[in-house]
Amino acid sequence: MRSIFGFLIGLFVGWLVGSTLALLFAPSTGEKLRHDLRARSDNFLGEIKSAAAARRQELEKQLAELRAPRSSTASD
Repeated sequence: MRSIFGFLIGLFVGWLVGSTLALLFAPSTGEKLRHDLRARSDNFLGEIKSAAAARRQELEKQLAELRAPRSSTASD
């Protein structure tokens, strides 16, 4: 669990540093670049939310299957 948490912190810090450097060294205007970055981050967050919703549906289906009563197929 700690390694995942550390990875996520590193990912966030890397994203923050990268976006800051992109703003500083980009050849386009700051306003256009900020708009592009905002659009990309919104798209990325949308993809994450979509993937999370799909995974949640999979897990809820698996949970429902586990909670469902099983029929005994073995002969006594």
